[in-house]
Amino acid sequence: MRQIDPDFLGLPLRSLADAAIGRARELGVEHVDFRLERVRAETLHLYDARPEGSIDADDLGFAVRVVKDGTWGFAAGIELTPGAAAAVAEQAVEVARVAAAVNRERIELAPEPVYGDVTWVSAYEVDPFDIPLKDKTALLTEWSERLLRDRRVDHVQASLMQVKEQKFYADGAGTVTTQQRVRVHPVLSAMRVENDVFDEMRTLAPPVGRGYEYLSGTGWDWDGELAEIPELLAEKLAAPSVAAGSYDVVIHPSNLWLTIHESIGHATELDRALGYEAAYAGTSFAVFDRLGELRYGSKPMNVTGDRTAEHGLATIGWDDEGVRTETFDIVKDGILVGYQLDRRMAHLKELGASNGCAFADSPGHMPLQRMANVSLRPAPDGPSTEELISRVDRGVYIVGDKSWSIDMQRHNFQFTGQRFYRIRDGRLDGQLRDVAYQAVTTDFWGSMEAVGGPQTYVLGGAFNCGKGQPGQVAPVSHGCPSALFRDIKILNTVQEGGR
Repeated sequence: MRQIDPDFLGLPLRSLADAAIGRARELGVEHVDFRLERVRAETLHLYDARPEGSIDADDLGFAVRVVKDGTWGFAAGIELTPGAAAAVAEQAVEVARVAAAVNRERIELAPEPVYGDVTWVSAYEVDPFDIPLKDKTALLTEWSERLLRDRRVDHVQASLMQVKEQKFYADGAGTVTTQQRVRVHPVLSAMRVENDVFDEMRTLAPPVGRGYEYLSGTGWDWDGELAEIPELLAEKLAAPSVAAGSYDVVIHPSNLWLTIHESIGHATELDRALGYEAAYAGTSFAVFDRLGELRYGSKPMNVTGDRTAEHGLATIGWDDEGVRTETFDIVKDGILVGYQLDRRMAHLKELGASNGCAFADSPGHMPLQRMANVSLRPAPDGPSTEELISRVDRGVYIVGDKSWSIDMQRHNFQFTGQRFYRIRDGRLDGQLRDVAYQAVTTDFWGSMEAVGGPQTYVLGGAFNCGKGQPGQVAPVSHGCPSALFRDIKILNTVQEGGR
């Protein structure tokens, strides 16, 4: 089992926390928490098998958050001494004092058990930061050259993003957590221009909460995918343009994860549903008054929020408010039954307790209510993807994500993808081009006739979900099976002017 790095444990974690919490208590706060974190991020870029650039960033600091006289206060610092920690606590209290004049709602937090002193490390085998930069570059170079040797490929872009996040949290109630997690995201994209038409074919391998072993074939068949890309790209360039109209659609998890993210994940953040948050992604049509009655989708639609899924990007042991993470229902049998919560939102709507959805992306930012791994559950004995396709007489099969557009209440959307196949009489009949699907959220999920079985389930996701002002990014995964939807509006993106 992986252990937290000794260099992080060697920082003066306890003395800084004691100094900050002690000073905040002296100043009469109702709540105080201390968070020290180190976030290391490295990104490599190659173009046509040649290094194009690399970034290695290391962010280390701490933050103190308080509730004083029913008002939030927050401050952050980088000097790792008890005196500096106490001074930052004083600043946080002063921020609360000044903000109290304009605060219209008293801040109260849902109760949470005290966990004492606990440790959590994510599920990975090889720390990517233990691998020399030259070895990572050599692997991406070899993969790129493999694609470039095929004359059907003109250019190749390759990248590798890696993050190691270490957090120490302590609060005035007595919870103390020390955690470490790692995530990686390799991407290769092959490009070609033919008859004045440009297109690309990108790998489908999702970002994951794993280590460098992912690039060695643990959890993904890289050799198999790279071998397929040139032929897939050639087929795509030669494919006919889709005829716009209504089609039955089978969607692979490599595309459907993003539709889940935009139309369910953001829409069921309770702060959005209540109108407290509108940055980046707007508010939500899934308003609180409809909890327990809103028909979000069809009976096969069962969606969970999960901060515990193995290798999930939003997976953690305890969140940034000291809440133990869990799995919880969001949509059950097509009905909206729950939201993603932090402690403030849980108390505000008398929902009992938070479900562990507070997260800050750096030591200089205050925790926000952020997305869990929001996932569509497979049917226990559900069909294969091929069986779903066999149920369609005239339709489209969609694989891989690309562009998206959604309105400010998560209600109307349009998505494209990496590749599309015509379905004719229950079989795939060649690729199509210029495809987008468009729908109203509840109509789309209401049209879902069937979900695949566990054998079709894939955990997709992204490193960079945006929220808040100042903006923060959060990693999040979304699992789903393949799924069959009836009578979906398909657009031709060329005829629609590329919209």
